Amino acid sequence: MVKQSKRYRNALTAADFSKEYALKDAVEVLAKLPKAKFDETVELSFRLGVDPAQGDQMVRGTTPLPNGSGKKVRVLVFTDNPKAALDAGADHAGLQDMMQKINEGWLDFDVAIATTEAMKTVRTIARVLGPKGLMPNPKSGTVTDDIASGIKAVKAGRVEFKMDKAANIGVGIGKLSFTANQILENAQAVLEAIGKAKPASFKGQYIKTCVLSSTMSPGVRVASTEYNKF
Repeated sequence: MVKQSKRYRNALTAADFSKEYALKDAVEVLAKLPKAKFDETVELSFRLGVDPAQGDQMVRGTTPLPNGSGKKVRVLVFTDNPKAALDAGADHAGLQDMMQKINEGWLDFDVAIATTEAMKTVRTIARVLGPKGLMPNPKSGTVTDDIASGIKAVKAGRVEFKMDKAANIGVGIGKLSFTANQILENAQAVLEAIGKAKPASFKGQYIKTCVLSSTMSPGVRVASTEYNKF
């Protein structure tokens, strides 16, 4: 049995976690729970009804967060023109030199962006980047020749989401220090993006459950009326 912290046990008595809440109310419940000593990340988690084994039912995409993520995003750009990428705000840039470092175990970045030309070479380290969710991908906007715009979008709070093998998705939507309205707007943006990513071939209940939580809190169940439309 997992031992629960005193703060977690106190949180369980601060709200009725057997209930489902409208998204706005769920945000308010989360704000009232006992806080940790650090600025916790707020996450929206989904359990989907799709079949992960079906290739045409993969759910993934990106969405900007209206109020940013609250996280400093370290960006690596794979390019033959590293100076331009660094001038545009990249934290690291290069091609063969960066790939060599990665093959040696270096992964001190959060998002990788690649130019179309560089991607031809970057594919050779897909076995390293892919399992970590760091492989540039056109569908997520991280393979682009407009590097400046790509860097700006990622640093401003664009988040990527991808379903796992159990048809679950978790998306960080900000920090607990955000105002309730900022968290609500970010949550609405993510919920809408997940809804729009519904596979065209899928028939049935797309989103089965949606839960709002912070790093150290219990999950607050979001009412199905918020996502039944998808």
